[in-house]
Amino acid sequence: MTQLAPDTKEMLDSLRTAVADTLERKRRLGQYAVIWEDGKPMLVGEDAPTKRVGEQEEQDRESH
Repeated sequence: MTQLAPDTKEMLDSLRTAVADTLERKRRLGQYAVIWEDGKPMLVGEDAPTKRVGEQEEQDRESH
């Protein structure tokens, strides 16, 4: 891995901490989060919608 400049490493660590804190806060509040996994967005959390937004719209058009 390429060695990062000290200020760049500090910024990256700060961003990682902010993301981790936000995801933890959303978990505690019972809110779902959207994360990137295996090259696509994933909805995670107990209240995450089971269908993607585009899927519902497509099904609505097909049923009419």
